[in-house]
Amino acid sequence: MKEIKSYNELKTELKDNEKTYILLWKKGSGQSDCAFEALRLASEKHPEITTLSADVAIVRDIHTVYGITSAPSLLLFEGKELKNVLKGCHQENFFNALLEEAVYQAKIKESGKPAKSVTVYSTPTCTWCNTLKQWLRKNHIPYSDIDVSRDEQAAQDLVRRTGQQGVPQTEINGQIVVGFDQAKLKQLLEI
Repeated sequence: MKEIKSYNELKTELKDNEKTYILLWKKGSGQSDCAFEALRLASEKHPEITTLSADVAIVRDIHTVYGITSAPSLLLFEGKELKNVLKGCHQENFFNALLEEAVYQAKIKESGKPAKSVTVYSTPTCTWCNTLKQWLRKNHIPYSDIDVSRDEQAAQDLVRRTGQQGVPQTEINGQIVVGFDQAKLKQLLEI
């Protein structure tokens, strides 16, 4: 993880990289030290992803440009555009999953194959739903999740389309898989 000293240095990194992650932290703060160490360990496993850090006690311009008022905050950039801000300390496995997703997205882009459109229809209390979503994450498959217990219209549309009320149901490029049918999911996802 590269330490940067100014907003100008960050601009150079953003210009040269498609995806960039920068942790704004304050050395000596428990939450910040926790986030720094977890991100450092995760970034060592993914050296191909540009991961930066800036101690806000030293670097005084980055957080003001982006309106960041608390540390630690992880800023996620695509090109020069700020896409997301994650606040607080997260575990190494969280940062690892975040960086793995970036690697996966880069590989998809390099392959020239369009990414599959995946939507999971689920409920929070459904064990198989959670197992399915964990399986998708493990296989680096990005997906949208629709909680049909909160979205009555989506639930009605799903029953109308499939004739099934149970969850999980997964839509992959317009085709529905009912339940956690790994063989069918692997076939449609080409994994």
